[in-house]
Formats: sequence, C-alpha cells, structure tokens
Amino acid sequence: MALISLKSLGVTMSAPLFANLDLTIGSGDRLGIVAANGRGKSTLLKCLTGAMEPTSGDISRTRGLRVGHVEQSVSPALLGRTFQQVVADALPAEQADSEMWRVDVVLDSLDVPEPMRERPMQALSGGWQRLALIARVWVTDPDVLLLDEPTNHLDLARISQLESWLNALPREVPVIIASHDRAFLDAVTNRTLFLRPEQSPVFALPYSRARQALDDLDASTERKFQRDIKVAQQLRKQAAKLNNIGINSGSDLLTVKTKQLKERADKLEEAALPAHREKSAGAIRLANRGTHAKVLITLEDAAVETPDGTLLFKTGKRHICQGDRIVLLGRNGVGKSRFVALIRNAIAQPEAVPNVKVTPSTVLGYSDQALSGIDGNDTPLALVSRKFDVGELRARSLLAGAGVVIEMQEKKIGVLSGGQKARLMMLALRLANPNFYLLDEPTNHLDIDGQEALEEELLKHQASCVLASHDRSFIRAVGNRYWLIDKRRLTEVEDPEDFFREVAEGAG
Repeated sequence: MALISLKSLGVTMSAPLFANLDLTIGSGDRLGIVAANGRGKSTLLKCLTGAMEPTSGDISRTRGLRVGHVEQSVSPALLGRTFQQVVADALPAEQADSEMWRVDVVLDSLDVPEPMRERPMQALSGGWQRLALIARVWVTDPDVLLLDEPTNHLDLARISQLESWLNALPREVPVIIASHDRAFLDAVTNRTLFLRPEQSPVFALPYSRARQALDDLDASTERKFQRDIKVAQQLRKQAAKLNNIGINSGSDLLTVKTKQLKERADKLEEAALPAHREKSAGAIRLANRGTHAKVLITLEDAAVETPDGTLLFKTGKRHICQGDRIVLLGRNGVGKSRFVALIRNAIAQPEAVPNVKVTPSTVLGYSDQALSGIDGNDTPLALVSRKFDVGELRARSLLAGAGVVIEMQEKKIGVLSGGQKARLMMLALRLANPNFYLLDEPTNHLDIDGQEALEEELLKHQASCVLASHDRSFIRAVGNRYWLIDKRRLTEVEDPEDFFREVAEGAG
C-alpha cells in the first residue's frame, strides 16, 4: 500500500531542481535518492515531510502518517544536551515518564556505549552526533524514515553498523536515503531514484545496478535522438528538392507535399529528446609534475606516536614508490591520521623526522578531511590569485571551472557549500602541481560525479599517493597497494576485502 504518493512533483529555485516526478513510497521500500551536490535531494526530503511546499504537482500521504526526518546538521539547541537527553527529548510529553525505556532500547540497538550516553553533544565526534540524530528520530516510532547523508562523518565500523541496523528494521517501515556513498546505497537499498531537472528515472534496483540501467537508458535515448534528427534532416532535404521542382513546374501538389515534409521534420525535431547531460558541479582536475626518482619516501621502522608521545605502531622498513596508490586500512584510533601527519612533517622538514627519508624532488599535494588548507575567512579569489600567483582574470576562470561561480568568488570561503569547498581544495591541489599526494578522506563532501572524477584523475595521471578513506567504492577503484594498521603493527595486504568483511562482521 502506498504511504506517500507524488504526482507530477516539481521544485524550481533559480532553475528547476526536478520536475514531473511521479513516485509512490510503500511498505518494504528502501529507496536511494541520487543527485549531484545542490540538485534537490534535501529539498525533496523536506517536501516529503511537509516542511516545504513544491512549486508544482501534488503529494498525498495516508492519514496520520508519522514521517521521521534525520537531517544533516545538528541544531545548536541540542549541543549542550547529552546523547541520552537528545534522544529522550524527542519523546512526546505524555510518553516521557512511562516510556523512557524506549530510549534505552534504541540506544542498545545502535550499540551506544554507556559512557557515551552521558556525554554532551558538543563533546561528541561528528559520527556519534549523527547516530544521536538517528536515534532521536527512531525513538518517535515513525511510519516512514528519511535519512539525509547518514554516513557523513561515520567511520567504516559505524557505517557497517548502520547498514546492519537499517537492514534489521521492520520491513513495513519504508526508508528513504539521500546519499553519495555508493557502497552504502548498494548495501541498504532496493530502489534508486536519479533526481534530474527534466525526468527523474526510478529503478527497482540498488545503486550500482540502477546506474548501469540508467547509462543504458541514456545511451538508448541518445541513439533515438540522433536517428530522429537524421530523419528530420533527410525530410528537409527532400522538401527542398520538391520545392525546387514545384517552383519550376508550378505544381500545387508538390507545394502541398513540400509543406507536409517540412511539418513532419518540425514535429520530429520538436519531439526529439537528447540524453540527459548532468550539469557539472565543477570540474576536478589534478596534475603530476613527475620525478625521475623511483623511490619517493623510505620508512626505516619509523615510530608513529600520539601527540603526547605514546607509541601507536612502528612502520617496519617500507618504500613509497612512484606510481604507488597506497590505501591505509584500519579502525578508528589505530593511527592512520597520525601516520599521514608523520609523512607530511617529514616532507616539510626532511631532517626533523627520524627514520623517514624523503627524496628531495618530492613535491607534496595535501588535503585533510577538515580542508584545513583553505582558510574560511579568506575568499576563493584571494586564495587562488595570491597563493599561486596567477593574476585575477586567470584565477576567476580557474574558479569558475571548478564550480565556484563569479558571485561566490569574493565571498568568504566559510559560506561555500561542502561540495564547493572540496572542489576549491582540489583546484588548490592541482595548482600546487605536486608529484605526491597525501589525502585524508578526500571524498568527504564530494557527490558521486566528483568522486568518480577524482578517481579518474588519480588513475589518469598515475599519481603517487597515500590515502586514508572510509569510502569503500573509492578505495576499490583507486588503490594498488594496501597497508593495514592492526594490533600496533603495519602490514601490507593484497586487497581490502578481508578488512571490510571483518569490520562488517564486527558490526553485525
């Protein structure tokens, strides 16, 4: 039975986000919503809750339907409350005393440790804050659950845990998920909606298979378009020939026939639909200045330590060579980010880090998950023109190409969207023209198009890099070596699949 029905739904802001959307959501649905950054995923979720009115079309919901909506950001009003209080506050007043047990049931189902429950939200990591928001909505016992980018800030163990939790939910409760995490969508969805400005196709398939079906549909649409245009051109040629003959012979019949051919050509051209071209949110391009050195960095059993000097692990004797795309694997807290910091420090101050030798020709391109390389109080134009000495006109052109439009170029970087900041960071990396990349969670904030563009660029330029990421699709696409940090040891493994499996089994 349909709990929510959309008929010809459309939302237009400065341009159409989506239009003519027909969709029914019913029992058993696990729907993934996929679109580029800023193309209407969050807007559609708000329409489903009733918090926002569509520009056109209708939404009908079954009477009394309770829609639970987990948004991306934490309300400032919740930051001073503890994890437990944030969840308990969501209970209706009449249930607060008699049904407080529901809070414990939900927190137990999400494996929230007892000490974590008493911590204030502002002291929690982004991942735990995200789980608190999910628990806060689920405790209200919704009939439909909407999740907006639920894996943001989650590590791989928490993502696997969330997958297990979602797959164990009662099937009668539909779940609608807006996400850029391809592996997550494959694990938890059975339908996929590709949100587009003109027509938004829906497939009864999880993401990867739906994406293949979408590519096939687009290719078929494009072939039909090319055929129709070709036929229209042929009709116009025939009409022109007949027109000449008609003029010379004075035949009314040929004049009528000419008009009919032109009308058929007009109708064909009018009805012909080119395949959807996704408007880029901004190009991602990288560079590789190259080097003659085969070995870029040598680790002679270097010690990786916490800031207070506690040993996390030793590296053993290892080489990072030209063309290596090394992915660091390991659970949160084992020292991946500290290892990245060790290499970064060794490149910046070659003599200062013991047991790490860096080839002098190594030029670093570095990005961390907080995008700390770009100052939120700076402007994109000032950053690019000053840091890379390219002049204003060239800087404006580069920024526009990276998805930072003219009107945003002199605003503070802090007001840019996550996607725009990530693309600005990628532009800064490219202009640094490195031959070695050190990337900590580089796909954070990037939509699927951006993730695939980054993968393509790293492969195309045969970039040498060390990566830390929780994005399984990205890891599988890019890595050619895998270093696992586990039990205070760093070992090389053949592929990441055993690690992924162990994390998933631990969460199940």
